[in-house]
Amino acid sequence: MQPAWIKTEVGTGRVQTGDDGLQLTVTPSSGHTYSNAQISDYNYQSFQFLWRPPVRLTVTAHASLPGDQLRGTAGFGFWNHPFSPDVSAHRLPRLPQAIWFFFGSPPNDMRLAHGVPGYGWKAAQIDAGRRSALALIPLALPALLLLRSPAIYDRVYPGIQRALAIGEYRLDDALLAHSHTYTIDWRQDGATFAIDEQTVLETTATPRGPCGFIAWVDNQYAVVTPQGRFGSGIIPLENEQTLWLRHIAVEPRR
Repeated sequence: MQPAWIKTEVGTGRVQTGDDGLQLTVTPSSGHTYSNAQISDYNYQSFQFLWRPPVRLTVTAHASLPGDQLRGTAGFGFWNHPFSPDVSAHRLPRLPQAIWFFFGSPPNDMRLAHGVPGYGWKAAQIDAGRRSALALIPLALPALLLLRSPAIYDRVYPGIQRALAIGEYRLDDALLAHSHTYTIDWRQDGATFAIDEQTVLETTATPRGPCGFIAWVDNQYAVVTPQGRFGSGIIPLENEQTLWLRHIAVEPRR
């Protein structure tokens, strides 16, 4: 493991180094115990984030189970750690920025992109702190009510999505059970997400940064929908779950 990476082990979470690379594992636990196995390049005291575009992330990874059998969330990429169930993270929430490959199992329901389910394995990004996003804050409450109408949602939400630089692409959950190389080219004018050198998502606006690198597997879920549904919780684990990271490279670009 690189010296700059910080290990986080909560509950039954364990981070181990072996011949096959890094192994992030959570073992069976009840629905009352939050468990997280995580590496990052920032700590919970300073929250000093290192990365802004342009930068390229390359990760070769696979999980112990396909997505339809995993429980909780997992993934890797960059974010600004806007909130956390970790008891060690005594810190006020902030508006989220993230650009990553993200998995969430039901009851996870983060329906941030129009027409994309709120669960599953995704290439995804968001920047809720952009000026265009902040300008929408006075309209947030009436918008939550109006977006409950399917017709208004279909017409209005794509503009809100653009203001928040939200981009998502739903991936095949079966990909998780096999080793693949994932890349994110994070530029100031957009981003390219690829798997085994095949582009899966192109965006024309991206998070501004700064963000920190993170890779993790845990047993939480979150609910955030444009219609005003919010929630979170812990999912009981019946089986051990592991995310293997065989290669990680973060490269500043010009």
